[in-house]
Amino acid sequence: MIDMQRKKIVVTKRIMGIGLTAAGILGMVVAFANDVLGRSDFQGIGPRQLMVIILAGILLLVGLSLIPLGDRPA
Repeated sequence: MIDMQRKKIVVTKRIMGIGLTAAGILGMVVAFANDVLGRSDFQGIGPRQLMVIILAGILLLVGLSLIPLGDRPA
């Protein structure tokens, strides 16, 4: 959102929530794509992939919790 009176770009909680949600989804997709492409030394989900999935899940949950807070500045 752009504040035209002060000519500043204001990051709202909704925009930050959407960005964090997108980052979480992208992290999960990359982790699972790594498994599908066979780039891992482990069969199934390895320890690094599990760590990425957990961190991406946390980003996703935090992002989803910020979206309903609306247009208040972050």
